[in-house]
Amino acid sequence: MAVLGAAMVAPGAVAAVSAGVVKPPRLRPGDVVGLIEPAGFTDDAFDLDLVKETVVAMGLVPKPARHLLQRHGYLAGTDADRAADVNAMFGDPAVRGVFATRGGWGCARVLPYLDFRTIRVNPKLLIGFSDITALHLAFAARAGFVTIHGPNAGSSWPRFSWDAFRAVAFDGATPLLVNPEGREDRLVQRDWRIRTFRGGKASGRLLGGNLTVLSTLMGTPWVPDFDGAILFIEDVSEQPYRIDRMLTQLSLAGVLGKVAGVVFGQCTDCGPDGASYGGFTLSEVLRQHLGALGVPAFQGALFGHVASQFSLPVGCRAEIDADAGTIRLLEAAVR
Repeated sequence: MAVLGAAMVAPGAVAAVSAGVVKPPRLRPGDVVGLIEPAGFTDDAFDLDLVKETVVAMGLVPKPARHLLQRHGYLAGTDADRAADVNAMFGDPAVRGVFATRGGWGCARVLPYLDFRTIRVNPKLLIGFSDITALHLAFAARAGFVTIHGPNAGSSWPRFSWDAFRAVAFDGATPLLVNPEGREDRLVQRDWRIRTFRGGKASGRLLGGNLTVLSTLMGTPWVPDFDGAILFIEDVSEQPYRIDRMLTQLSLAGVLGKVAGVVFGQCTDCGPDGASYGGFTLSEVLRQHLGALGVPAFQGALFGHVASQFSLPVGCRAEIDADAGTIRLLEAAVR
């Protein structure tokens, strides 16, 4: 078994494909991959050049969508145009995978315009995170194939993130995802720590992504069934009371009561402001919500709005160990 974390060793054997979840084809060197912007815009062509160079460095051939570099307010084109780019990439037989170049806001707005009949019969890896969560969840609900919650094409892609992505998307590995050891000059490590709210192991389908996006999709037809799932969530620039509010919404909607386990990844810049002094910390909020579920739950896995992050295949079965703070894939994401 491959272990992705401290050592980032070579990937291991491919697990058997489970029934009921369609696996997209793996990426191979020389494959054409589409570049889309379903949410925020890129306003500098030089930034897009960097994205293309990143994709080429992966051994892939970038194919920019027709409406890339358009702008409509704070969006990368109109809802119809952004959706048309998604539909075109999944309908193009030459395209083997689809990268979001960035997040922002806007993916939920394109959902009614997506051609899920075409998308469903052309399973391809969709890669991205943050606002791309809306697409991951909608694909899980409507398309039935695996997607990858991982860096956007425009992310910085340090070695850790690239090795994690390559193992899942190219090699079809089933790694054990472990946070690396901290490199601080301290007697006790403080970076990349795990906090266990309830110990034990649990297995189920990986479903989740950005907490804000997930919570705003509650009550819509774009949310998959979380019964028996491993819920993974992360966020950025949210104060503890807002995390509290969103977790309360998931609880009241019945999602938290269905899951087999929970992993809260990184919450970047999520501390209280001065006016909240004396309130709950983020860890206290998470303990209140997750510790009482009666299922394994922990905080601190490396995914979210951080440079170094795991690639999590949405829809794949995985096992979490809340005491060790690990995620182990039980099947390959690709065929």
